[in-house]
Amino acid sequence: MGSAGRKPRPTVGFLGDMSVYKILATTAFAALAAYAQPGQPAPAQPSYSMQDSNLKPALPGALQGVGIDQKLDTQVPLDVAFRDEFGRTVPLSTYFHSGRPVLLAPVYYRCPMLCTQILNGVASALKAVSLTPGRDFEVVAFSFDPKDTPELAASKKQMYVRRYGRPETANGWHFLTGDPTQIKALMDAVGFHYKYDPSTDQYAHASGVMIITPDGHLSKYFYGVEYAPRDLRLGLVEASANRIGNPVDQVLLFCYHYDPATGKYGAIAMNMVRLGGGAFVLICGAFLFIVFRRDWRRDKSGLEPRRVN
Repeated sequence: MGSAGRKPRPTVGFLGDMSVYKILATTAFAALAAYAQPGQPAPAQPSYSMQDSNLKPALPGALQGVGIDQKLDTQVPLDVAFRDEFGRTVPLSTYFHSGRPVLLAPVYYRCPMLCTQILNGVASALKAVSLTPGRDFEVVAFSFDPKDTPELAASKKQMYVRRYGRPETANGWHFLTGDPTQIKALMDAVGFHYKYDPSTDQYAHASGVMIITPDGHLSKYFYGVEYAPRDLRLGLVEASANRIGNPVDQVLLFCYHYDPATGKYGAIAMNMVRLGGGAFVLICGAFLFIVFRRDWRRDKSGLEPRRVN
């Protein structure tokens, strides 16, 4: 009999398509990973990386070698000198104070589009963060273009302090320029790779910002041009070794963990369960205490002798 007269085979059945079991297996792996204990590795998951390099999309030649390599806990060279927005030559250590982390934004001020979006994203996210530049942390925008001048840096600073909307924080915003040797030393240290295109007089580069500890160690990387205020705040609090922030931040850091692969903070399921369980026990304990205390008072009043007139 020809195939035209056959009924189509159902895609899901008791022993039908094995993709059902694949889905179940993947779900189980995801559930186990979500409940992994902090500091313990999650169960190994199957690798789906392509083995054939010919199947991987090739980057255009202009973008070869462009990107960001995470160098977490690497010491940033604080002795290299740059020019600030006033034209003064200062060492990078000028912006590292006791207890204050630094938000570093590698950009170049002549950039026609992407760098503007990066700085816009930083200013917009920090608007929703109650921490104060110049008091709790420092913002350092750094140009990797040797052609950028202190005058252009000063113009950018004025623009973004105005955009941020809190002019009293101007002493916490810094826009630096430098020479090729100093630029390379800092960019190599943070793992920021870019490429100059002489035909357009522009740079091909990735987008992202870094959080650096007060003693100059790379702590967090955040990618893209839009940054979640919660991620920036938690990154700054964690990089400061809890010298800034409040008790709520400590609770959030207990429930959320920085994932270097995504550059974001994600929930730790088991810690959230523990926190919820602890809160439930406290609420139940308080409720039972109130009930028992009320009953005790009522019983005590019932045992007291009544006065006879």
